[in-house]
Amino acid sequence: MARKEPAADAANPGRLKQIALTYKMTRKADKKIGLVLAGVGIVVFGVFLAIGFLIGHPIYLGILGVLLAFLATAIVFGRRAERAAFGQMEGQPGAAAAVLDNVGRGWTTTPAVAMNRSQDVVHRAVGKAGIVLVAEGNPNRVKTLLAAEKKKMNRIVADVPVHDLIVGTGEGQVELKKLRTTMLKLPRVLSGPQVTATNDRLRALGDLMSNMPLPKGPMPKGMRMPRGGNPRQR
Repeated sequence: MARKEPAADAANPGRLKQIALTYKMTRKADKKIGLVLAGVGIVVFGVFLAIGFLIGHPIYLGILGVLLAFLATAIVFGRRAERAAFGQMEGQPGAAAAVLDNVGRGWTTTPAVAMNRSQDVVHRAVGKAGIVLVAEGNPNRVKTLLAAEKKKMNRIVADVPVHDLIVGTGEGQVELKKLRTTMLKLPRVLSGPQVTATNDRLRALGDLMSNMPLPKGPMPKGMRMPRGGNPRQR
């Protein structure tokens, strides 16, 4: 027991430092965060303390008010911090991939499975809802990327449903802050073993593509590919 106490004491400053860092980052995007948190705490505590005086138990209700005020403040802080984080990530390259990494257990994410010269990108997530292709970039350009990737998925894993989402604020698009919720609302149609089998097939495809003996540079002009398996066998 004595050995665990120093470890716990060392962890507390780390948590407090993380909370302070989160507060500073949130305050940059949400200037009123301090006033809002103070207001929530005071209102909750004041309500319970007033009820305590009315029923003749101000001490008990006051203690309960402190605990609930702390809980309410923590909830409000968490939500506003999340909102501020999404606001700062909005429009940044790779923001969708960061969200996909935190969707939850049961999902396997592969970032940047398709990309064009304009850096529009498509990410892939596999879970019990099937395959979800998430695109970020110019809406008009990513539709071509999505169509090509969806066609490839249907050819490789035809028995698995493929969903496609475009991250953005326009019509028919999904806001970054709603991406996780949207994915979790998709109907679950695959079992655990089916998800594993799908990941294995996609992983095998990736390994196959990465092991193809392709030249690193452009092919010299006038060079012809050999007809046989070995150019020396003629």
